[in-house]
Amino acid sequence: MKQISIQTGTQADLRQTAELLNEIIAAGGTTAITKCMTKESLGAWLMADPDDAVWHVAFSEDGTLLGFQWIGPFGALPPEACEIGTFVKTGKTGLGIGSKLFEATKRAARDMGYEWINAEIRADNTGGLAYYQSRNFETYARKPSVALDDGSTVDKVQKRYDLI
Repeated sequence: MKQISIQTGTQADLRQTAELLNEIIAAGGTTAITKCMTKESLGAWLMADPDDAVWHVAFSEDGTLLGFQWIGPFGALPPEACEIGTFVKTGKTGLGIGSKLFEATKRAARDMGYEWINAEIRADNTGGLAYYQSRNFETYARKPSVALDDGSTVDKVQKRYDLI
């Protein structure tokens, strides 16, 4: 992979982003999202709160979307924390895409005043666990038997990255 460019995600990126996410969902086993998303439903998530959330996209030199990463408020997290979600095109992990996305995400999180980032990862997602560990996220909790939309259950590992 020669050049990876990172930019803030926009409405124009939603079609490709939904396609990439739906490929990951169809492959199964790495995301807690189990139902395919339209560009509209994905946009409602990624762009719901522009003051407290941001997402970045990674593109190859030829304009192919390689991945995206989102941060924003989520669930019962305190206001000084944001959730993170990272999605890299199937077959393209381990090429530095996630690293470049996280550099942009860290800057944005600090600029928005967040003090720490929470990652909630399926316990059976060894690649995701390794990715966040390699970014220096620290495990602080485990949620057993979390029900997914499709009725299955998985354990989830919570990891934390301190920004200050």
